[in-house]
Amino acid sequence: MSKFDVAVIGSGPGGYVAAIRCAQLGFKTAVIERYNSLGGTCLNVGCIPSKALLDSSEHFHNAATTFKEHGIDINAPKVNFGQMIKRKAGVVEQTVAGIDFLMKKNKIEVFHGHGSFVSKNKISIAGEKDTQEIEADKIIIATGSKPASLPNIEIDKDRIITSTEALSLKALPKSMVVIGGGVIGLELGSVYARLGTEVTVLEYAKSILPTMDATMGKELGKSLKKLGMKILTGHQVTGAENKGKSVTITAKDKKGADVSFDADYCLVAIGRKPYTDKLGLDKVGIKTDDRGRIETNDHLQTAVPNIYAIGDVVKGAMLAHKAEEEGVFVAEVMAGQKPHLNYNLIPGVVYTWPEVAAVGKTEEQLKEEGIKYKTGSFSFKASGRARASMDTDGVVKILADAETDEILGVHMVGPRAADMIAEAVVAMEYRASAEDIGRFCHAHPTFTEAIKEAALAATDNRALHA
Repeated sequence: MSKFDVAVIGSGPGGYVAAIRCAQLGFKTAVIERYNSLGGTCLNVGCIPSKALLDSSEHFHNAATTFKEHGIDINAPKVNFGQMIKRKAGVVEQTVAGIDFLMKKNKIEVFHGHGSFVSKNKISIAGEKDTQEIEADKIIIATGSKPASLPNIEIDKDRIITSTEALSLKALPKSMVVIGGGVIGLELGSVYARLGTEVTVLEYAKSILPTMDATMGKELGKSLKKLGMKILTGHQVTGAENKGKSVTITAKDKKGADVSFDADYCLVAIGRKPYTDKLGLDKVGIKTDDRGRIETNDHLQTAVPNIYAIGDVVKGAMLAHKAEEEGVFVAEVMAGQKPHLNYNLIPGVVYTWPEVAAVGKTEEQLKEEGIKYKTGSFSFKASGRARASMDTDGVVKILADAETDEILGVHMVGPRAADMIAEAVVAMEYRASAEDIGRFCHAHPTFTEAIKEAALAATDNRALHA
């Protein structure tokens, strides 16, 4: 039986990063992955393939709508959907190959098969042909999550699909109903809307992106409607029926009236749930909460001292970069170090166009907590760089403490918001004030000037270009 210092169950962003950091710290490390390829949901059927299709669809959309304004005359572009899917698959293949390389580079042994606990130090690995056991002093559970569904909807992966199937459709649908106005639903809905699919989004909450600052949902909604997306909030979906070549979705609208929608596909995108099936947690005395998440302490340690859990199987947002940070955190804790992890400063991003990004407290949270704050906003319509690129939708919003001016939250809808949010994370990590950002020199013309202007607006309404 092979013996290791650390064994990681799961090779997604949390798992493989945890394994690399463990190896860097001198631990003999193993990774157990139930699928044939490494990288988990993110690399194979999540973050990476969805971004590939988002970029491809945005290129097509620009060719069809903005090229002429830019002085680029072309024949009407056509969608080669098969090639888009093929390119997406190529991006995934290259990225996964990169993880294989990193495992070899760091001398991490990889086992393929379903891992489950035999005891607190032994893991059974059921492969395609045989089953073997390994032993480890410490074990990290990083098994990620899977798409969630509604009690009254059966996902058949044919007409009623999840994000996994939506990334590999064989032909471009004429119509699609998306259940869920959160990150996954809006990203994939926008992909198909750009390509010409008639997309209807049904969201139970009063607004899309209900967990983010309310301004974000309102601003993004304006842009998505320009794509032709129909967004219906306050709708409770009651069922979905596969009719063979179409699907019928039933719901109750804001007034409680029964409504129905017919489409080629129904994409169920209401979120994800922790994947802990058949891990043998009961054999080692590890419990989960009412949402299926593994209970841990502040060091991400389970009730069994040598077993840790990270990523989507524990509390917090289900984000790849959150899982990565937790993976590094746990590795360093096991090595006796004292790492730092501030969950309030883990940014959230929606990769639509314009993009949405946020870090820190929302305005709604500050009101609920009774914290006195001030706000400053700056529209991209007033940005010279945004006008030059025809990306004027969106706004940057900064929330700062009313007395100390410390930045409490930064929320933005706009071009390259996913990249720009890093400035806010750094500033807040060092507890900068709004005036600090307002006094930083930002290159001109850049999108990031909008952050400076919003900061100035929060500092005694001193925005220069508003």
